[in-house]
Amino acid sequence: MFLKAQILITGIVIILIIAIAAGAPYVSPYRFDEADFQNTLSSPSKKHLMGTDQEGRDLLSRIIYGARVSITVALGTAFIAILIGTAYGAASGYAGGKIDELMMRIVDVFYSLPDLLLIVLITLVVGKGVEGIVLSLSLTAWMRVARIVRGSVIQIKTVAFIESARSLGASPFRIFMVHIFPNILSPLIVTLTFSIPYAILAESTLSFLGLGISPPEASWGTLASTGWQGMRTFPHLIAFPSLAIFITAFSFNLFGEGLRDMLDPKTVRR
Repeated sequence: MFLKAQILITGIVIILIIAIAAGAPYVSPYRFDEADFQNTLSSPSKKHLMGTDQEGRDLLSRIIYGARVSITVALGTAFIAILIGTAYGAASGYAGGKIDELMMRIVDVFYSLPDLLLIVLITLVVGKGVEGIVLSLSLTAWMRVARIVRGSVIQIKTVAFIESARSLGASPFRIFMVHIFPNILSPLIVTLTFSIPYAILAESTLSFLGLGISPPEASWGTLASTGWQGMRTFPHLIAFPSLAIFITAFSFNLFGEGLRDMLDPKTVRR
């Protein structure tokens, strides 16, 4: 009962956040770049529920518009990482032997490098902006997915019905799509839900360090970076963007944990 409530509540929160991000121009009280120089750095009030920044821009509006960037980066990163990681991990696990060993050693080499270093290098080559961040985060996140998929494929490829399909002459692609993929879909869905908060936090970290989204475009990371500079004098500038990051990442993590427990056969039997 508690598990279903956890999934339901966090699912509603996630849907609400995505809906607000998608409908930012319609739900935002002001434009994200609309300045009110008579109300700069004002505290939360009826006119500006979360206050304003140093240029008099409504912070609530900027957080809502920033959600579009942060959620886009997170979803784009997660889906691309799932596609690359699934293809690579499935090929490695199904091939087995020396090919599998070689492919996993390549993953180990990339794993030995710090994520932040890889992301920074890729971002410098590709460029800043949403596309550059999505690509750089995707090229570091797929390795975790590849390992999970490889393990699942190795576990299931020796099952009797897989051997039967192979003996009947089915191609490796058909065996994977028809027989293996449906059986590894559950861990993939759970992995996807955990990849999204990782991407949100990574994008926020990059933008906080000045390596992500460039002003005047706003993301939760850029807003937190700006707010950090005046944290003691104007705490609302960093408190509200940080709260948005926390609620979103926490909701996705709880949702992923709930799905993992619900799809676990041991939990279902209990």
